[in-house]
Amino acid sequence: MDDLKQSSLDAGQDNQAHAPMFDPVDWKLTDFEARLCQETRELACSRFADRAPGIDREARFPTENYVDLHKHDLMGICVPKEHGGRGADLKAYMLAAAEIGRYCGATALTFNMHVSSCLWTGFLADGLEMDDDTRAKHNAMRQKHYARILNDGAIYAQPFSEGGAAAAGHAAFGTTALLGDGGWIINGKKIFASLSGHANYYGVLCTELATEDTKPSRSNTMYIAIPADAEGVSVEGEWDPLGMRGTVSRTLIFKDVFVPFSEQLMPRGIYFQAAKRWPHMFMTLTPAYMGIAQAAYDFTIRYLRGEQPGTPPVKRRMYPTKQLAVAQMKITLEQTKSLWFQSISEACPNPSEDSLHRAWAAQYTVMENANAIAQLAVRTCGGQAMLRSLQLERLYRDSRCGALMLPWTAELCTDMLGRGALYQPGESDA
Repeated sequence: MDDLKQSSLDAGQDNQAHAPMFDPVDWKLTDFEARLCQETRELACSRFADRAPGIDREARFPTENYVDLHKHDLMGICVPKEHGGRGADLKAYMLAAAEIGRYCGATALTFNMHVSSCLWTGFLADGLEMDDDTRAKHNAMRQKHYARILNDGAIYAQPFSEGGAAAAGHAAFGTTALLGDGGWIINGKKIFASLSGHANYYGVLCTELATEDTKPSRSNTMYIAIPADAEGVSVEGEWDPLGMRGTVSRTLIFKDVFVPFSEQLMPRGIYFQAAKRWPHMFMTLTPAYMGIAQAAYDFTIRYLRGEQPGTPPVKRRMYPTKQLAVAQMKITLEQTKSLWFQSISEACPNPSEDSLHRAWAAQYTVMENANAIAQLAVRTCGGQAMLRSLQLERLYRDSRCGALMLPWTAELCTDMLGRGALYQPGESDA
């Protein structure tokens, strides 16, 4: 670890912006975590950063970044080692993905959708109870999905939202999977479906129905991989949002799509169990915004020191107003990093009440503070910060989108925290 410490010190002396977000020694990272973060940081800094402005401007999917992720053996970052992957757990993945978010938020956010298909079926599923027969079937099914990813560079999306209460866990998904001969007939739609038209497979959460008259139930949620080129799959709508423009989150339509039983990503009943017992699984959107928060701070330091590429080498650091603003940004950043790091470090099945509340608090804090830091960065750096030739205005726009993202939006987090603190399970005022 001493070598890793020296490496990070050297990076800091060269250019503070490219030092690790989480110093391996200070944050007590494992060698695996530290090296994985170094890989993603170096790749994102050297390749993704220069592409990010064009991806944002054109609102196009970062296809070339995924080619690089596959070349660097990162598409299977959360595929278990016994299946040929890198074997990252939730914490290792989150730390590595945050480094990507520093350089291209849209790549980090869409990478989450892909990686979750491996994380949920791998590390998380391995910590859930299954009988021997179900476990064997799951291992056989997931190996097929993993082979596509590792060998072919297949991209898996994870469309979630439908415009109702299902994505927040309060109702059954409206997208249905009607049992048929040898598979399911899928009908429904997913809105804000990131990677639409660019993923090879859509990992769709849907409600299994035994018959057309079956009452939908959350307990019958299935997690099924639908090939993008299957008959009945279509993509609709335009995509011209405020931020995270490279996610290409259009509307997915499924019309009488037949999918064989072999395409399930989790066995029957396992997703429902995971959603109840592994709540930290819903925090995987946060690394992109943790990275954006760091990037906004990094930009401000470079700009005020006269070291920001594309701007005159004029120092502005001597003004007390600038110094106070940077101090405020640093305090907010360190508070955010500390709470987030603690939460992802203690993630486990069946967390304590305090741990669950901390996860909600961490989700809220990252999503809101990323924007607060970016907002203060714009004000502190001044007029040039608004120019699209610099990345700060993109960081600001991207940062505002995090609080809106299901299943744990900022509003839902405060609602769950308030109720969770004041009411014990089963209590009411009726």
